Amino acid sequence: MLLEWLDGEFSVAKWTSERKIEELGNFCFWSRTDQELSLVCPIDCLPEDAEKHEDGWVGFRVAGQMDFSLVGILSKISGCLSEKKISIFAVSTFDTDYIFIKKKDAHAAQKALEAIDYKFMKK
Repeated sequence: MLLEWLDGEFSVAKWTSERKIEELGNFCFWSRTDQELSLVCPIDCLPEDAEKHEDGWVGFRVAGQMDFSLVGILSKISGCLSEKKISIFAVSTFDTDYIFIKKKDAHAAQKALEAIDYKFMKK
């Protein structure tokens, strides 16, 4: 399976009070539940009013569109990284999965995934 690193560093943020979702450019993930509003976005796009946030994340995605009938892709990736004690923050879209890890773990994550036959695209 082919993986692709995303450019730049990301922040993960949250709000527990009411807040309007705003446009932050081409790459952001907003998620609203009955308990919180979460955001993953490039660090330089993070709104100043975040109640809580954590910076220093980098991410990669499963390249191409994935069919909903595919099973276990995120499980295999997260299991591999879990064995190496690498925490993840995962986001799924209609087309694919995005996995965010701390920047300090990027090299170890790539090495671990390549060891189980994942390939990273060249930039």
